[in-house]
Amino acid sequence: MPDYGPVLNEVFPLCLGGNIFGWTISQEESFAVLDAYAAAGGNFIDTSDVYSVWAEGNSGGESETIIGNWMQERGNRDKIIVATKVGQLGGVSGGAVRKAAEDSLRRLQVDHIDLYYTHIDDPEVPLEDTLGALDELFKAGKVREIAASGYTAERLALALEVSDREGFARYRALQPHYNLLERDAYEGDLQDLCEREGLACIPFFSLARGFLTGKYRPGQQADTKRGNFAWTDEWDERSLALIGALDEIAAEHGVKVGAVALAWLRAQPTVLAPIASARTVAQLEEILPMATLELDAGELARLTDAGALATGA
Repeated sequence: MPDYGPVLNEVFPLCLGGNIFGWTISQEESFAVLDAYAAAGGNFIDTSDVYSVWAEGNSGGESETIIGNWMQERGNRDKIIVATKVGQLGGVSGGAVRKAAEDSLRRLQVDHIDLYYTHIDDPEVPLEDTLGALDELFKAGKVREIAASGYTAERLALALEVSDREGFARYRALQPHYNLLERDAYEGDLQDLCEREGLACIPFFSLARGFLTGKYRPGQQADTKRGNFAWTDEWDERSLALIGALDEIAAEHGVKVGAVALAWLRAQPTVLAPIASARTVAQLEEILPMATLELDAGELARLTDAGALATGA
């Protein structure tokens, strides 16, 4: 594995998504999932200050608050690598980044954030302003590493150039939309840039909004509470072919479909740890085998071909 630095080199192969904490599951239910993840050796949790402002009665920060409460009650802060994000609530101006970081630190009940993402790229805000504020946080020890999400390859390359020119802390990771079904946004220029610049890829929507768990089947009603975040595409020959390949490989390994899809993703160039969430311990147990599941070259190629067919690539 490439050397991604002391923070990212230590992460578990599955990053637990915290977007549903305080949205589709309560604090008590979230604690159960977090406990099961930690018991399995998991140490990498992803959240954002915006999670989950879209839920009725929420204003943002609910997920961070639950994660902070859990770490306080369990006394395990030193064992957990926490990633959170800034930008979707108040933008990425220098002032907004500084304020949002303090708010996140307070909700998480920590003195530093392990991995701090800019959740968006705003071309109207000078990169020097955003990156300068992130650099201040880095040098003050309030964030250990910085990362990006929502960047094009062109803008990410420019951000890296600005950091190098100004002597700022450098982005160490990218969180793109990437999975076996949806590949066009990352594969190509962004993937090439990450490989060239030594950035770790930590994909979101790793299970394609639930499609790659196998819970969606033609003519069946899926159990989901994710509303507009759920997979809603129509079944066609291509999606049927992909789920068929996943079913067969999962059966051969004695695991669930989601674990196979995540194992494929983890095997891709630059991918460090896919992000996936789970509403229940049972759902988490279905995907945890991805951490040790090694697909052979033939299986990887079969899934790659099926995924390319499914995306029309």
